Amino acid sequence: MIWGMTTSTFTLVHVWLSLIGIGAGLVVMFGLLAGKMLGGWTALFLITTAATSVTGFAFPFDHLLPSHKVGIVSLAVVTLAVIARYGLHLAGPWRRVYAVCAGLALYLNVFVAVVQAFEKVPFLNALAPTQTEPAFVVTQVVVLALFALLAIGAARKFRGAPA
Repeated sequence: MIWGMTTSTFTLVHVWLSLIGIGAGLVVMFGLLAGKMLGGWTALFLITTAATSVTGFAFPFDHLLPSHKVGIVSLAVVTLAVIARYGLHLAGPWRRVYAVCAGLALYLNVFVAVVQAFEKVPFLNALAPTQTEPAFVVTQVVVLALFALLAIGAARKFRGAPA
């Protein structure tokens, strides 16, 4: 039992939070590329992305895992995005800080989704059972490149009025 739920129910909640965060994050990033803030989508993205990281720490563990390290970085990035967006109202350089942090937070969520896909989907696991094989490495490099371009583009194009 985790937080009063069976492990399988808790896992399902964790996965749904992640998928909602990824979907909302994609909407937010494409909004930023179009110069739009999309306030409701932004809140949904930041909340579900933070909740994904927080719930990740509730799974049983006996030592710090790479997933925990990604969760710590993700929470720090989301916190900075929240401060830039809601605390500093995207003033001056905080507009770009927000755009880059939003892109990085989304990337980290997708990075973990790719790791999980290669662990759980039989076809992908057969291609890269240890996640050191070329199929996994190339996939992660492509994902990184795409999200780097998204974040850089968002930082350059997001010119909407301060919140």
